[in-house]
Amino acid sequence: MGSSCTFRPTSPASAGVNFAVFSASAQALELCIFDATGVHELQRINFPAHTGDVWHLHLDGASAGLIYGLRAHGLWQPEMGHRFNPSKLLLDPCARDIVGGNVGSFAWRNEHFAWNSRDNAAHALKARVIDDAQEQSFDWGGDQSPCTPLADTVLYELHVKGFTALHEGVPAPLRGTYAGLASAASIAHLKRLGITAVSLLPVHQHLDEQRLAAQGLSNYWGYNTIGFFAVEPRYASSESPRDEFRAMVRSLHAAGIEVILDVVFNHTAESDADGPNLSWRGLDNRSYYRTLPDQPGVLDNLTGCGNALDLRHPRVLQQVMDSLRYWVSAMHVDGFRFDLAPVLGRGDHGFNARAAFFQAVAQDPVLQSVKMIAEPWDIGPGGYQLGQFPTGWLEWNDRFRDTVRGHWLGHETAQGADRGELAQRLTASAELFNKHQREPAASVNFITAHDGFTLRDLVSYNDKHNHANGEHNRDGHGHNLSWNCGAEGPSADAAVLSRRASLQRALLATLMLSQGTPMLCAGDELGHSQGGNNNPYCQDNATTWIDWAQADEGLIAFTAQLIQLRRAWQPLANRWLRGDADAQGVRELLWLRGDGQEMQRDDWRDPHPGVLGALIGKPGEQVDASHSALLMLINADAVERNFQLPMESWQLLIDNRPQARSAHDPVFSQQVTLAARSLMLLRSLK
Repeated sequence: MGSSCTFRPTSPASAGVNFAVFSASAQALELCIFDATGVHELQRINFPAHTGDVWHLHLDGASAGLIYGLRAHGLWQPEMGHRFNPSKLLLDPCARDIVGGNVGSFAWRNEHFAWNSRDNAAHALKARVIDDAQEQSFDWGGDQSPCTPLADTVLYELHVKGFTALHEGVPAPLRGTYAGLASAASIAHLKRLGITAVSLLPVHQHLDEQRLAAQGLSNYWGYNTIGFFAVEPRYASSESPRDEFRAMVRSLHAAGIEVILDVVFNHTAESDADGPNLSWRGLDNRSYYRTLPDQPGVLDNLTGCGNALDLRHPRVLQQVMDSLRYWVSAMHVDGFRFDLAPVLGRGDHGFNARAAFFQAVAQDPVLQSVKMIAEPWDIGPGGYQLGQFPTGWLEWNDRFRDTVRGHWLGHETAQGADRGELAQRLTASAELFNKHQREPAASVNFITAHDGFTLRDLVSYNDKHNHANGEHNRDGHGHNLSWNCGAEGPSADAAVLSRRASLQRALLATLMLSQGTPMLCAGDELGHSQGGNNNPYCQDNATTWIDWAQADEGLIAFTAQLIQLRRAWQPLANRWLRGDADAQGVRELLWLRGDGQEMQRDDWRDPHPGVLGALIGKPGEQVDASHSALLMLINADAVERNFQLPMESWQLLIDNRPQARSAHDPVFSQQVTLAARSLMLLRSLK
């Protein structure tokens, strides 16, 4: 019979279940067996021995379905980082099936906190032993990962529930679930757009913070993990979340779509030092969590969530690696996006791109074929590490986000909003990523993500409107680089609506035509609004659920056209382009002013947005009249500008204005007039 073991699962030598639990500081460990309800404790069994820091026990006669918890005995010395309290029942950190806490039913009670002497077993989270043989019998039907090359990858960040909760094309019982995401209607939309990978907000089982539960809210985003091996059951329509998740992956793979998980290995749901003893803290607080130097009783809060996992410890690192391998091997996912990823690479003296975690990933044969994406910042000292991750990693590029927002919406950014800054972002931020044999695809470009305004709200609100979060609008970022186009929030003004429509398309076009890996936030392509809430992490309602009934079909079609053009023409390939001539005089990229002449040094320093042209040749070919080329034209000014074309006979491929001419209209020659706040992509007919 299979086992549910911490860190070192082993096949039982005889009928029964093996248990193995890591604790370097515990003085004794007990296995607690419960009845089928998970409420009544039936038996306690001492772990008879430990090998090094791993306690182990073989339980004869045990089988799948057994519900259990752990009790750890040891010192109560908070000032030294030891918080043992055997009156607290603890969850196995490697549980694949968790009892209690399902569908938001976890009860926050004083008994869960170590300072309280009352036993919490009746209300604690427990693990249920699963049958490994049954787990391995899932019918994958020959499933294979699409293994989409980075050059062709288009990411689509979505929330499993929010994506289909209001989708009338999805059968009602399946809306907001894994099965709903795998439905024909969902996949049809993804295929229509040209999406190659869905990036799912956390699906590891999580808890709603005590504060949110008291307010009647929930942690909708899910960045509060309680089980690194457990599938979040709130998104399941069936009694088997694991199998429903697998069936979802199988269906998405069959459609050529990869599945990437947003994972939270930087902190856990146990919060700060005053938080509950639910699992890791009660088993070995001092090993699992980072503490301040020479202050073992003070947690190092690098995450803003009260604690930070300590991957310097080999057993903690092992748990993270075991989890990653499990989701690739047993669940067939295609990659991971790591929340606050610098935490994972912090040694004794700050972030290190050669930290043990990165070395372990680099040598692991199971993880070699999957996509690894870093959110390259945390809130600790030296926490901003954009461009510093190892070769093979992709990184969210907030410099792209801020520069493109600033350029189109009229804001000065920390780096400036001039054409030079924009040109760097269009070419995959080469000053950050063109090193150590990294590819342009390492830059994950985005305009919006789950955290912040939606695309529609970005052009509809100057200020955040987060009152529903219950924090008096103090939460969320105040520096949004947004513009309401003349009216705050909903408007019936035709001029305001026209500006918003054009700017949404200009921002989307810049995203999809730039070098790097584009990431689209679900709902942006159809005009979803969150009512100006730029931090809806606790809004499990119509604020965050995509409003399919109000979908902007024209915007969907435009987004699909952009992705199709990107795939067909590859305006900027996944290779570092030569802006300067090589030994043979070949230039693949030429930056142009409005008069059609090459940009000069002083032109780049002009603080005004102005007109910018990017003349793009085929890789290895010179950009001149003897070769076909692409020409991207950008006018972020509030007035129209003329652009002198560098050669004759240009066909329009894309124009961001909703009323723009189609690509089948007559070709341009000599000069083109760029409307205010407009972007065009032209193709040379020579």
